[in-house]
Amino acid sequence: MQSHIGEIAAVLTAVCFTINAIAYESAGKSVGSLSVSYIRLFIAFLLLSISAFFSRGLALPTDATGHTWFWLLASGTLGFVLGDIFLFASLVELGSRIALLIMSAAPPITAIASFLIMGERISPLGLVGMALTMAGISLVILSRNPEGNKVSLNRPVKGIIYASLGAVGQALGLVFGKFGMGTYNPFAATQIRLVAAFVGYSIIITVGKKWTEIKDAFKQKKAIRQIVIGSVFGPFIGVVLLLIALQYTAAGIVSSISSISPVIIIPISIMIFKDKVLPREILGALVSIAGVVLLFL
Repeated sequence: MQSHIGEIAAVLTAVCFTINAIAYESAGKSVGSLSVSYIRLFIAFLLLSISAFFSRGLALPTDATGHTWFWLLASGTLGFVLGDIFLFASLVELGSRIALLIMSAAPPITAIASFLIMGERISPLGLVGMALTMAGISLVILSRNPEGNKVSLNRPVKGIIYASLGAVGQALGLVFGKFGMGTYNPFAATQIRLVAAFVGYSIIITVGKKWTEIKDAFKQKKAIRQIVIGSVFGPFIGVVLLLIALQYTAAGIVSSISSISPVIIIPISIMIFKDKVLPREILGALVSIAGVVLLFL
C-alpha cells in the first residue's frame, strides 16, 4: 500500500491551523494582530528549541548549510512576514470572506511555482483533486455571510492586490521552504524560518513605532493564554507538520490539503459558536473532502 505520510501530515496541518485561527482571532480582538503575530513567534521558537534539543541534541539550527539557511530565510520572509502582512491588509480592505477566497489561489500558484523551480509534476487526477478542493473552499467562504455584499468586480483594487500578494507570498514561502529544507530536520527548518520572521516583524514594528503596543499586550492575560494556544497549534505543531508534508509529497498537493481550514471550521462553528450552516456550506465541505480524497489516490 502506498504511503500517504505527506497527505496525512497536510490534513493535520489544516486542523492545527483551524485551531490556531480561532485562538488568533480571539486574541487579536484584544491586543491587535501585530502583537499576536510577534508574540506567537517568540513562543513558537522557544517550543521548537526545546523540541529540537530533545529530538536531535541541538537547540539551535547550527548544523544547517548555507544553502539551507538562505532558502529557509527566504521562505520565512515570504510566508511568515509578507504573506501574513498582505493577508491582514486585504482583510481590512475586502473583508475576510472575499480576502480568503482570493488567498485560496495559493495552491495553484504553489503548483506552478513548484513546476518552474523544482520541476515537480502533479498527475491529472491530482489536478482534478486540487480543483475540487479549491471549489469546495470557495463555496464555503462565499456563503459564510449571506447578508453581505455579493462578489463583484467593483472591489477595491488595492484590496485585491493585497490578497493576491498574500497568496503569492504564502505559495513561494512553501516552495522555497521545500527547496531549502530537503531532508533537513523540520524542527530546525522551522526555527530558521522564524528567525526571518523575527527580523522582518522587528523592522516593521520599529518603523511603525509599535513597541509600546507589543509591551501592553503582555498585560492581557487572557489574550496571552490564547496566543500560547495559537502558538502551539500554529507556528509550532502546524508548521512542523507542514514541512513534514513537504518532505513526502508535492508542494501543490500539500498547499491544497492544508488550505481546507475554512471547511474544517464549519463543525467547530456549529458545536462551539452555535452558528447556522447553510446547505451551500455543507455542499462546499463535501466537494472539498472529495478533492482531498482524489489527492490521496
